[in-house]
Order: sequence, then C-alpha cells, then structure tokens
Amino acid sequence: MERTTCLVVGGGPAGMVLGLLLARGGVEVTVLEKHADFLRDFRGDTVHASTLTLMDELGLGPAFEQVPHQDVDKIEALLDGGAKATIADLKRLPGANKRIAMVPQWDFLDLLADAGRLEPTFNLRMNTEVTGITKQGNRVTGVKYRDRVDGHEGEIAADLVVAADGRSSILRAEVDLPVYKFGAPMDVWWFRLPRKESDPVKGGAGRFSAGSAMVLIPRGDYFQCAFLIRKGTDQKVRAEGVEKFRRRVVTLIPWLADRVDHITSIDDAKLLDVKLDRLRRWHVDGLLCIGDAAHAMSPVGGVGINLAVQDAVATAAILAKPLRQGMVSNATLAKVRRRRLFPTVVIQTVQRIIHRLFLGRKLNSTETVSAAGVPLPLKLAQKLPWLQAVPAYVIAIGPRPEHAPDFARRAPQTIARS
Repeated sequence: MERTTCLVVGGGPAGMVLGLLLARGGVEVTVLEKHADFLRDFRGDTVHASTLTLMDELGLGPAFEQVPHQDVDKIEALLDGGAKATIADLKRLPGANKRIAMVPQWDFLDLLADAGRLEPTFNLRMNTEVTGITKQGNRVTGVKYRDRVDGHEGEIAADLVVAADGRSSILRAEVDLPVYKFGAPMDVWWFRLPRKESDPVKGGAGRFSAGSAMVLIPRGDYFQCAFLIRKGTDQKVRAEGVEKFRRRVVTLIPWLADRVDHITSIDDAKLLDVKLDRLRRWHVDGLLCIGDAAHAMSPVGGVGINLAVQDAVATAAILAKPLRQGMVSNATLAKVRRRRLFPTVVIQTVQRIIHRLFLGRKLNSTETVSAAGVPLPLKLAQKLPWLQAVPAYVIAIGPRPEHAPDFARRAPQTIARS
C-alpha cells in the first residue's frame, strides 16, 4: 500500500497552500486533485490583501506579479441615476498590499504547484479522485482513490488526512461530523459580460434593487457578474427565458444595455446554490477539515477563499512539527479549530446579518436603492470616509490574518512555470 505522512485531499487554494507550507516544513505531503489540471471556470478568483502578504512572506511576490491579474482597490454601490457610494476603500488598508487581485485561479494554483515541486517532500497527484476513507477502528488511516486516466483503484495510507475538498467534501460526508446550518435567502447566477475602459466602474461594484441584485467583478476585458435571485427560484426564473433575464440586467444597470445580447442563452448563467454552515467539530481521529469543508461561506464579501487560505496557514504552523515527529493527537487537531473559529464566526455572523437585514429584505421588496434610500452606515461612510477602511479590512484582510511560519519563509524568488 502507498503511504505518506500527510495526505491533503483537494487541490484548491487551501489544499495547495497547505501542501506547500508543510513541504517547506520538512513534512512528506501528498496533495490529491481529481482533475487533470486547474483549468476550470472558477467564479471567485480573488487573492486578498492578506494572501498577497503571504505570497510576499513565502518569497513568491515577484512570481505572483508575473501572473495576469487586475487590482481592485475600491468596492462601490451603484445607485439610481448613475450615482455611486463607496462601500470599502482598500487604499486605506494597513501594510504594503492595499488591494484585492483578481487573478485566474488556475494561474494562482499553478504558481503554488510550481513552488511546491521545488520541495523534495512535496507530491502533487492529478487525476486522482478520492472515493472514500480507510479506517482502523475509529481512526481514519487513509483514503481510497480511483485514477481517472486508467480507472485503477487503490489506497493511500497517511498519518493524517486533511479534507480541503470544498463544501461538497466527500470526506466530510464520510465521517458525518455534526454541523450548524444557517441557511441563506438567495442563490447566485454567475455569467460574464464584456468590459470596456469607458465603463463607470473601475473596481468591484454592486447594484441592489427591487427583487434582485447584481455584483460586477472586473476581470480584464470582461465582468464576472453575480446575479442574486431568491433562494429556490432558479427554475422559475429560468422559465421566464433569456429575453426577460436580459431586461432584468439592464433594469439594474442600464449602461450594460449595449452588451447584454452577449447572454445568448439562459444556460449562460451558472447556478451557485448558496450555503452557509459550519462544522461543530472539525476533526475526527486521523482526519481534519479546513476551508469550505469545515465552513461553507456565503459569497457576500467574497471572503471564502481568503478564510480557506488562512486556515491552511494556521494548520501548517500548528501541525508541521507534530507531523514530523509522528505525534498528531486529537488534542493537536483541535487546536486548528480553536485558532480559526473566531474569524470564521465573526465573518459568518456578519454575513448572516447582511442576509437577514439587507439582502433578504431587498430580494423580497419592491423598492430600489436610490441615493435617498442608502442605508445609514453607507451614508455615514460617505460623510466620514475613514469608515470605509472598516469593511475594507474585514473583506481584504479579515479578523485574524495568519502569517507564514518562519520555516516556510523564503527570500523573493522567481519560479519557473511548468
């Protein structure tokens, strides 16, 4: 049977950051990714300020700057009549990184993979789909997998298995950990529209109106668009057809009228079934959940990736030495949850408040957001611009930013791309 010290399931941001950091800490680590490459249509392709700082600490800042990306330093609300209100001004952030970088996630993951391959104890296996766990008594001892190229099945044993395989985690389901489910008032349709240099929006922007809302995320020559619908109404709204959907988009943001015909079919809108939940316990003996596998986040604020990366950094800092020594106990695994519970609860509480007091009401209302109808906190932020630093910090850095442990830090370096 194959064997490794730490087996990370899932080659997303959390899994790849964890694999890289553990390898730099001298831990034999294997990352399993079920796809052949990272070239998939991710929607939340954000690298937040705290992650950019992490890249600098890992010596990967220069390499990251070579990756195609677009910087966002302001998040705005679009109002009636073309007016705008600033929600978050990232230029007010502390530190060197006062931005969120919009980068194709496959490029970011490729960068992490290339950095990992420089470490002798790092192993990334693509086309390896985990199908279940192996156990000895009550302890998880490894995973079962299927090779998606030749179809053969096998098992890999490990001192620790880390589930970084997202909100639909097969490992989380296998061990049946108890979960708090908070619900959400909306689902999201993701689609793209062309972007022009003359557009009035330079950073991220949101428009909230009667019964619907939409967020624009600038991505080079196009906008990644998030169109919010009431929870459970996907089939009903699709049945209205593409013409009705185009009209709804233009009603929300009139200056998109000259390109809305790029939505050629209602199938161009891809559904995100919004979930907001959190495991009550993040581990069982031999297995630890992090990122979305431990806490599925709402897309509000786009903070899910940032939290997942910070989970990975904390996990590496706590577990590298015990993994090298072969002494990973349940008490040690519990330290990860204790470290990351506070920021997770804070962010989810903020999201739940926004769901209940704003988005839920707006999606069920008949009132548009005019300049006169701006919520009081947003009005205050226009009169006292320094308040715009508060949402900027919560979104781009977070309540408890994690920093690279000393063993993982390197001088700035360039990375040969594979």
